[in-house]
Amino acid sequence: MRVVPTAIPEVLVLEPKVFGDSRGFFMESFNQRVFGELTGVQLPFVQDNHSRSAQGVLRGLHYQLRQPQGKLVRVARGAVFDVAVDVRRGSPTFGRWVGAELSEENQRQLWVPPGFAHGFLVLSASADFLYKTTDYYAPEHERCIAWDDPQLGVAWPLSAPPQLSAKDQKGVSLAQAEVFG
Repeated sequence: MRVVPTAIPEVLVLEPKVFGDSRGFFMESFNQRVFGELTGVQLPFVQDNHSRSAQGVLRGLHYQLRQPQGKLVRVARGAVFDVAVDVRRGSPTFGRWVGAELSEENQRQLWVPPGFAHGFLVLSASADFLYKTTDYYAPEHERCIAWDDPQLGVAWPLSAPPQLSAKDQKGVSLAQAEVFG
């Protein structure tokens, strides 16, 4: 596995070794020892999630104020533009975002640490999105920042207005959001 740094040092792109031939491919999508050695992250993963979304669906920007979740995310089918936003007040990168395309072709993964809001936009006809979390889902602690907050200026690769859940339509600006620290 290769670790590729991003503009925010704690957010990492992971490129697993993929072994393929005419029959298909094999890859080790997660190995706790290797992950810890390469990233320095020693948090336990306690929950795996799988979502399927149609093209143009935008989910996020979500985070949990209590029981913050670190997320190791990847796409098993399709392609997404994945975004992490630093919502740790006092951090030198507070309010900054990084994005990466994750797809079944590139097999990339993104490590989104606790203290970051997370979201993604589906680029393909549909996408199966998988993520491991370091804490359990706690809807009472979940918060949502507006995907289109001009203060953040996330450059979503949109060709039409995104499809949003009712929850995501109620996202607040970073200036109004409860954040860490």
